[in-house]
Amino acid sequence: MKHLLPVALDLISRYADHPQCKFKDSVFPVLSNLKMNACLKEIADLCEINKTLTFHIARHTFATTVTLSNGVPIATVSKMLGHRNLKATQDYARILDKKNRNDMEILKDKYSMF
Repeated sequence: MKHLLPVALDLISRYADHPQCKFKDSVFPVLSNLKMNACLKEIADLCEINKTLTFHIARHTFATTVTLSNGVPIATVSKMLGHRNLKATQDYARILDKKNRNDMEILKDKYSMF
């Protein structure tokens, strides 16, 4: 587990003795998607985040913002997400390409004013 980020290792250690983790031999207690999304909504409310947070959005953000945007190879991201093939992960990369194009258009527009 030394290849994990320190924050991930910290989270894993916090749940090491959780009864559900021990019983099911899992790293974290497993919530239903509905319950997970309810928890994320509560966190967003407490943090005054005015966006809908869901587990799917969290996975998507991890794939795009945390990994692919920081140079982690797409094959590695695919494996981390549990995708069976690269095709599923390529959708995330296409979104990044589109964002890059849009960002560059905005930058180009800013510089065209000079």
